[in-house]
Amino acid sequence: MIISIGEILADMVGESVNGTLTFKSFCGGAPFNVAVNAKNAGAKVGFIGRVGKDPIGKFLIDEAGKAKLDNLEIQIDGERNTTLAFVTLKDGERDFAFYRHDTADFNVELDSVNFANYKDLNIVHLGSLMLSEENGKILAQKVVDKARSVGAKVSFDLNFRMDIYRDFNDALSAFKPFVEQADIIKFSDDELRDYTGLADVIDGVKSIYRKDTLVVVTLGSKGSLYYINGENGMVPTEKVKPIDTTGAGDAFFGTLLANLENKEFTKENIESALVKANKAGADTTQFLGAIKL
Repeated sequence: MIISIGEILADMVGESVNGTLTFKSFCGGAPFNVAVNAKNAGAKVGFIGRVGKDPIGKFLIDEAGKAKLDNLEIQIDGERNTTLAFVTLKDGERDFAFYRHDTADFNVELDSVNFANYKDLNIVHLGSLMLSEENGKILAQKVVDKARSVGAKVSFDLNFRMDIYRDFNDALSAFKPFVEQADIIKFSDDELRDYTGLADVIDGVKSIYRKDTLVVVTLGSKGSLYYINGENGMVPTEKVKPIDTTGAGDAFFGTLLANLENKEFTKENIESALVKANKAGADTTQFLGAIKL
């Protein structure tokens, strides 16, 4: 089983029509998107998150139920609002701005979660948005500690969202402890370059690598790359014209995790999983929003 823990939020996707910028609400949040895609790829999946006691929170709870996850725990925060991500698009590429001042997503009460409900737990997935806040860093470390205590692997998706950090170094210092603790790590090529300061992808991976850790790097239209214990390979992807790239990386990672769960990290297994993950990421760019529910 895979558990994904972190934000569920509303992606407010904007469109300019006759001089007016209008927004449509979609259910999103990287950890929730990963959970939905892992479920769609055939895994048994749970999700733990938190929303505000507001109309958007209710909307997200209703939408999340459509995903038919095996375990869904969405806490309701009576004091904080639900997190919003405003997304504007140009030629299918997105630009994010977050409405996120002391909102609910990074205040999950993990101590109230009964992990005995999650049978045969193999992977605990963690996103990086929560790491911009002190409460979120504490939560993330609790997640890692809990995963270790039950013998599960830790999966970590590093997303640079510079508008929620004080500065670049603040972001780097927040990510570092979890890059160093994760068993499966995903970067985009741009994120890896930013994190390591190295232009070459393989050099960048080697600079952060630890024994038995699987590092995957998405390369946009070129596909994806992996590295583990000195072995690396690149898996190409199909060429598509994107409508909306929101959630493509989450579709990629959720599908990858589902296809690697309970399998050895051999060249054959990793490359087979990456073929499916690349396709899932490409398919997600063909509709508005991060997921279909």
